[in-house]
Amino acid sequence: MPLFNILLVLIVAGILLWLVNTYIPMDQKIKKIFNIVVVIVIIVWLLKVFGLLNSIMNINV
Repeated sequence: MPLFNILLVLIVAGILLWLVNTYIPMDQKIKKIFNIVVVIVIIVWLLKVFGLLNSIMNINV
């Protein structure tokens, strides 16, 4: 996946997260949980895109 596409996805996700936080009224606890879930999903997606998730899964303890 080209770097431009990755940056584009991150920018769109950031803008959407900002819009949700700014214009949709929610309780602060729900908003905090929503933000954490979105950040975790983006981190997992980035790990998968860069191929680091597969190498982490192959580690035997």
